Amino acid sequence: MIDPGDLSVTLVDGYVDEPAHFGVPPYLSTYPRYVAGALVDVGVPESNVVYHTIDALRDDRSRWADVDDADLLIYLGGMTVPGRYVGGTPAEPEEVREIAWTASGTTVMGGPIRFGVGEENAGAVETRRDDLDFDFVAGGDVEAAVHDLVANGLEGFNRRYRTVEEVSRWARLGAFVVEHHPNFPEYLIAELETGRGCAYRCSFCTEPMYGDPSFRPPDSVIGEVAALADRGIRHFRLGRQADILAYGGDGEAPNPDALRDLYAGIRDAAPNLETLHLDNMNPVTITEYPERSREAIEIIATHNTPGDTAAFGVESADPVVREANDLLVSADEALEAVRVVNEVGGWRPGEDPADAPTFGPDAARRLPKLLPGINLVHGLAGEREETFEHNRRFLDRLLSEDLLVRRINIRQVMAFEGTEMAETGAKLAADHKEQFKEYKRAVREEVDHPMLRRVAPVGTVLRDVHLEYHDSGTTFGRQLGTYPLLVGVPGERELDTVLDIAVTDHGYRSVTGIPYPLSIEEVTMDELTPIPGIGRQTAGNVIVGRPYETPADAPGVEALAPFLGEDL
Repeated sequence: MIDPGDLSVTLVDGYVDEPAHFGVPPYLSTYPRYVAGALVDVGVPESNVVYHTIDALRDDRSRWADVDDADLLIYLGGMTVPGRYVGGTPAEPEEVREIAWTASGTTVMGGPIRFGVGEENAGAVETRRDDLDFDFVAGGDVEAAVHDLVANGLEGFNRRYRTVEEVSRWARLGAFVVEHHPNFPEYLIAELETGRGCAYRCSFCTEPMYGDPSFRPPDSVIGEVAALADRGIRHFRLGRQADILAYGGDGEAPNPDALRDLYAGIRDAAPNLETLHLDNMNPVTITEYPERSREAIEIIATHNTPGDTAAFGVESADPVVREANDLLVSADEALEAVRVVNEVGGWRPGEDPADAPTFGPDAARRLPKLLPGINLVHGLAGEREETFEHNRRFLDRLLSEDLLVRRINIRQVMAFEGTEMAETGAKLAADHKEQFKEYKRAVREEVDHPMLRRVAPVGTVLRDVHLEYHDSGTTFGRQLGTYPLLVGVPGERELDTVLDIAVTDHGYRSVTGIPYPLSIEEVTMDELTPIPGIGRQTAGNVIVGRPYETPADAPGVEALAPFLGEDL
């Protein structure tokens, strides 16, 4: 029998992306924290637990010694809704195999990777169940599997799910693992689980595999937040749930009182938090329970931080596809749900909430508190050429009806064993791949671009943009939060620093900005030129005319005024 107190354990985070769970940096998923907590609970000392991200292993081969030397190696990962990532690169199947081959001790694989793996992390692919040469695969909760495996002397475990009492305890005990993350402490956002499972059965989704909806009580989540805050975490996202509006209820109808307890408790547990965002919100809940949903959305928008996004699983505006895949809302119903979130949550700090939604030159210069995000999936059963036309008409109506959405996510489906899509595979997605590419390009140019100009008008101030990488003489960064805007800043600036940015221009899914507030005495030509109404000649005049007695004496001061801060 192996004494847990003598066990050395290495956790490798290959990152996760599920319908209701995200863990690609700067996000940290629940899996490594819960597993670490389960290990401590069964008697493994904190000091015996090592955590590495897959990117850290790529960057420093010496870290592989921890993979080789560990008595127990635990791999956590899996992509069931892969996208494009900036902060990290999820592990590819061959890298996962290399981890198993390198490890000399007992190996366990867990997370959504148990649902299947494709040849690559991409849409429009078939997946298969593949154990990738690990000794054990956690078919249930990996944290429960690891707990029981250690308790059984590394000889095995039964497939099971953890209890509410266990997850409440393990979430607190595992908070220490955040200190091992390469992004700690400044650029790390903790994904929080409020519940899992789903009352509905959309054909392609893996979330129903977690069963009917079950929720952690407010005290469980609040205790986890307090433990994370004690370790230095200031950024949080309620991302691990299929529908935030259903929290604390029967899985379908909103429970505003439970949400009020949850959000107020989080604010009390982490009074110095800097980000409080969410992810999934089911539009069918809004259409079925409009008044209770409005009350719940108002609670969220009162306690959250600006720039929050509620992802709507619309999936398709084609009635044929909707019928074939058990999708929940029609195009008209989805628009009504968008309208409700706009009216209740679409106000900007400094405005009267009753004025929401606002955009244009008179809007307050912050991002709205809460907007919908639209998810569309292609390659579903019943898809036809007309499907692309139905979706496009739906998106055009968002613009014509003066509504705001934070982002439009368009992807091709992955076919996972255990979902209805397993019967049809990814053939439709592959057949329509060329049409999909052209349609996606048109949406980016003709819908995303004008929508982004509404959501973040010129002069909008984005607080605490973290600078991440350089490209072609521009520095790119993002805020921490749900679907943060990619921001390009002129010049190659020091990375891993933080700036406040004022928006000067818009791309399809990104913005250009300059440091805010702008200093007339220090501003460069590259920073001045992009400001609307300035141009190179006026920018040159501003620089040549320095110093100024006051900023108001500078040429083009009317155009500069929104970027000068509150002093002018």
